[in-house]
Amino acid sequence: MLKTESAGNIIRLRPESKIIPRAEHNISRTAISENALKVLYRLKNAGYKACLVGGSVRDLLLNLKPKDFDVVTDALPEQIRELFRNSRLIGRRFRLAHVRYGNDIIEVSTFRAEHHAGGEGEHSENGRILRDNVYGDIDEDVWRRDFTVNALFYNIADFSIVDYVGGIDDIRARQLRLIGNPEERYREDPVRMLRAIRFAAKLGFDLYPSTEEPIRRLDHLLRDVPSARLFEEFMKLFMNGHALESYLHLRRHELFAHLCAETDHILDEETSGVTHNLLVRVFTNTDTRLAAGKTVNPGFLLAGLLWTPLARLVEDYKSNSLAEMDAIALASDAVISRQVKGMSMPRRFTHTAREIWGLQSRLKHRNGQRPFRLISHPRFRAAYDFLLLRAQAGEGVVTLAWQAPPPGEAPAASAYHVYREEPSSAAPVRITRFPVQGTRYVDLNVQNERPYRYTVRAVAGEGPGARESEPAGPAEAFPEDRTPPAPPRGLTVVREGDAIHLRWAASPEPDLLGYRVSRRALPDGRRVLLTAEPVPDPDYRDRPPPGLVAYTVTAVDRSRRRNESTPSAEVRGVP
Repeated sequence: MLKTESAGNIIRLRPESKIIPRAEHNISRTAISENALKVLYRLKNAGYKACLVGGSVRDLLLNLKPKDFDVVTDALPEQIRELFRNSRLIGRRFRLAHVRYGNDIIEVSTFRAEHHAGGEGEHSENGRILRDNVYGDIDEDVWRRDFTVNALFYNIADFSIVDYVGGIDDIRARQLRLIGNPEERYREDPVRMLRAIRFAAKLGFDLYPSTEEPIRRLDHLLRDVPSARLFEEFMKLFMNGHALESYLHLRRHELFAHLCAETDHILDEETSGVTHNLLVRVFTNTDTRLAAGKTVNPGFLLAGLLWTPLARLVEDYKSNSLAEMDAIALASDAVISRQVKGMSMPRRFTHTAREIWGLQSRLKHRNGQRPFRLISHPRFRAAYDFLLLRAQAGEGVVTLAWQAPPPGEAPAASAYHVYREEPSSAAPVRITRFPVQGTRYVDLNVQNERPYRYTVRAVAGEGPGARESEPAGPAEAFPEDRTPPAPPRGLTVVREGDAIHLRWAASPEPDLLGYRVSRRALPDGRRVLLTAEPVPDPDYRDRPPPGLVAYTVTAVDRSRRRNESTPSAEVRGVP
């Protein structure tokens, strides 16, 4: 229903809201910040309308703990400033007040209206909002919000929820839907595309089809977004406890390139899956630490995101006879310089990433006093954790462990030499310059594509008279990585409205993890990986952009490196 209101010769259509009384919703004032309640009641007692709005109302309805509380009112910014002596006005694009209670800040804004209503609204040539100081009432403000689930108002006057756009129904359906015309809303503020990904990852909601469809067509608008604002959104995406889901959504919707272009390009080309595996482990580690209440340094995330571009550049420099540490220093400068052109990163975070990268080389040295000096480095633990994640991702790092010989066997020893036999070598080569103390050794100098055979010998005595036992072993590193799985066969595509349904024959591989599906826009579009995490069944549905596309499928095994088959025959389809 719409209500009409006339003013002179202008007739305004006012939407009718749905009021959910206190008895029909689960929001209690005991779950609302004490400081937010102070702001709400002071505005109400001064004769102004006052409501909680945005993510706090959404999270309370989902029984989640809100990160912060935003208040909206019909008081103008200057009136808010007069009412709260502990506040200050901020913002040029849209003026609002920050009311401070110690370290707690309550954001208070004024109801906004549409730009054509007058005031100081201003757009760029491509439709992006530049200035937004156009004030209105609650029924106008709701249409300026981005998503329906963020456009619910908790009215402090009667503790009801005011819903103009069906946000309550969308929360129940667990779907994320933009208010208004999605293409127009994305043009107004391209960062809404990243916000859609963030909310979908955080809440586990599905993107409404009309909200999802324009993203791939309009992602180029993110190039005009200030780099500092992209970094702000980067922090919200990956430092909110849902970094892994955010990464997978960004890759699926082809937005990851706007945050980390070089790594995105490598992910599209790489078939071994090592870079993807590393990022999955970095993001999982971040989410685990945040869930445990531990701190996370964004520099650690940056080190993981840019590790593969850096490692490739280091190898190029080393091939030109540059020392490894010098190569790492030069490559760090080059990789970070290219990264900050698209998304700015504070120097304190890039410095942390540089230190972690530099220590990866120094961790190879375990003889003499160098390991003890390295342990005292302030970034030692972060660098060591990063090394472990590289090993888990399937990089060229092998961890060996063995048992000490029984007492009485000669020679009795607690020190050992490790030998490595490469495919090209005629005999095992000793890789430990000095005997290893203990029963564990990490080999950092292997290549992913080669299996190695290791043997261990106990050592008794020192110097030229030292004696070695018979070799223990051999043990083979990555024995499962020799033969990749066979490519899937029988790929077919079936058109289903605006979607394409792919099917293929199940792989007979006994140790199959799943399948990765890739799409290529024709005639010359680049390949896009649709399933960063392998799908278990030989069945997949895709909503591609308009035009001719082609699909390939690869099989992935459960080996440490997740070996991937060669692609299946390419099959074309039109949605």
